[in-house]
Amino acid sequence: MYGGFGVQEFACSDGTGVTRLDPLLAPLTAYLGALGIPGLTAYFGLLEVGRLREGETVVVSGAAGGVGSAAGQIAKIKRCRVVGIAGGPDKCRWIVSDLGFDAAIDYKAQNVAAALREHAPGGVDVFVDNVGGEILDAVLSRLARGARIVLSGGLSQYAAQQVRGPSNYLELIAARASMAGFLTPDYAGRYAQARTELAGWLREGRLVSREDTLQGGVRAFPDALPKLFAGQNIGKLILAV
Repeated sequence: MYGGFGVQEFACSDGTGVTRLDPLLAPLTAYLGALGIPGLTAYFGLLEVGRLREGETVVVSGAAGGVGSAAGQIAKIKRCRVVGIAGGPDKCRWIVSDLGFDAAIDYKAQNVAAALREHAPGGVDVFVDNVGGEILDAVLSRLARGARIVLSGGLSQYAAQQVRGPSNYLELIAARASMAGFLTPDYAGRYAQARTELAGWLREGRLVSREDTLQGGVRAFPDALPKLFAGQNIGKLILAV
């Protein structure tokens, strides 16, 4: 069974908000990654909010995380050019070599806006943003006409003392672009359909679900959460209980 039970070893439920898992569809841990909220967020964010079309240029921030890695792969399955933004050479190497992204930008070592001029010379059609802050501003400067910005997270802002909004938002006017946030449960009625398609891609090897599993149980949670916000994981971060 799968549900939002909080950080605990045992939970009691009347069945509300609980999903029965099918171990024949995929490994059970995949329901925390590609078949769970990360994969569903990427799926609906790209295909519904982002209105993705074949041949477009897609940029994904937090590209080595659970949502970002799934989003980039789905965009490749839909025959788009994909540029991932991640922190560090290992993450950038992984999303290109193992996941099939067309290019990677290391925001820790490169100027993101300048790198986008090279990797997305025609502009960015869809941006799936999991980070916010300076990276969002950089991508806003490289939009194609009619671009769609999908706000699915803001890792750079969660622990910030003062939240930073986009200072480059006027670029939305020049590009006739749109920027929208969403919550994955908005599409709860379509989870089964999305999981069936995602599981098919997993079986075919077109979608890779990497899991970064930490041991230690509930007591390790206070140390695990900062690791997520600091972007120290590659793939979906899981705490084994």
